[in-house]
Amino acid sequence: MVKLLMTTLLLASTSVYAQLHERLDSLMQATTQAAQPGTALLVVIGGKEVYRNGYGLANVETKSAITPTTNFRMASVSKQFTAMGILLLEKDKKLSLDDPLARFFSEFNGNVSRKVRIRNLLTHSSGILDYETVMNPNQKKQLLDADVLTLLKDRDSLYFEPGSQFRYSNSAYCLLALIIERVSGQPYASFIEQHIFQPLKMEQSVVYEAGKPIPDRAMGYARNKTGTFVFSDQSVTSATKGDGGIYTSLNDYQKWADALRNNTLLDLPAVLARTGQAIRSTTGSYYGAGWFYRQPANPILFHSGSTCGFNNFVVAIPEKQFLVVYFSNRANNKSNATALLQLLASASPREVADMLALDDLTQ
Repeated sequence: MVKLLMTTLLLASTSVYAQLHERLDSLMQATTQAAQPGTALLVVIGGKEVYRNGYGLANVETKSAITPTTNFRMASVSKQFTAMGILLLEKDKKLSLDDPLARFFSEFNGNVSRKVRIRNLLTHSSGILDYETVMNPNQKKQLLDADVLTLLKDRDSLYFEPGSQFRYSNSAYCLLALIIERVSGQPYASFIEQHIFQPLKMEQSVVYEAGKPIPDRAMGYARNKTGTFVFSDQSVTSATKGDGGIYTSLNDYQKWADALRNNTLLDLPAVLARTGQAIRSTTGSYYGAGWFYRQPANPILFHSGSTCGFNNFVVAIPEKQFLVVYFSNRANNKSNATALLQLLASASPREVADMLALDDLTQ
């Protein structure tokens, strides 16, 4: 009798997942035309893979299709890798999260560098000026992380006292990348490769460096005023690494997500408990270790990443072995991701339905 009941439940579960797969497939086809840039989607519920596929073109010129091995520019989803780099250095006792910027940047204005600490950079609570607001409006050459330091080092003001508020900051993560370099003695790209990609066997993932090849690369696109997709892969702020320079695929990102769930590199819930900061403007929301999250005891993790040609969203609930990875080489593709999460909320944890609201905090 027990065996029969278990078999019945298994068949019912399989049927539900099969139906969900069909609904996801219909949504993907409805929102992506075969001859346009598109989307890669991975859905795992209760540890069971429900969906893994790509639709549309990775490169419109070469007509190469999007697949689970296609490498997308992560934009701000990259921040979790930069944060991990810092936390691994802390684990090795090479730095402390309470270290001030003055320890690493003698060239930085003293008023700022003595106040701001690494933990403030990690949690977007530093008050550091946004480099995008102080850069030359006529900038043509791509900025690097070192250029961000040059733009900020002589500034003697902050938006607020460090630790007192949340303000999303690309500047902070560019500085974190430079701290990784100065503490480790390695280029940021080499450090991330050696300490994250190689141990996790993320063999296709790379940090963007102009002129260096990226395997199975998706190029970025955006709609023009007439609604036609045009090439939009790079901008003057696309070459900074710490805030947005990672390229990865569905297959490789799942290895990363599995490592976070299994505490392979670090105990993520413990890290969030001691480093995360509440976002006072959004009740019940927090930021830590390169993640927005809710329900701190058993966190629901979220991050988005948007650039001139890409739009990415990731939702993970490690305790429930739940993962949604949505990579798109279309700019401003949030409406499709919203439809996806609403669909999933009917068959999975309902709390995922409004996680995209946290994307508004990155603006």
